[in-house]
Amino acid sequence: MTERLRPAGLEERARLKAMYDVPMDVAEFVRCAAAPLTAEEIAETRELITWFTQRYPTGVERLAYARRAWERWSRSGP
Repeated sequence: MTERLRPAGLEERARLKAMYDVPMDVAEFVRCAAAPLTAEEIAETRELITWFTQRYPTGVERLAYARRAWERWSRSGP
């Protein structure tokens, strides 16, 4: 988590939507899902988990965050 992400603009969102809303066939999904994580992906995941569990140390706080995030995501739309 070394970089801050900026919100995508409308043009960038449209480009990403077109790129990622293409249906994936089962064989391609299985191939992608079977690929092992890289050391960098594992380290980044551990860093994110550490940050999250320090920021929200209890189950109650984590659920409250998830509820707030769900509300925010569902309001923003596709």
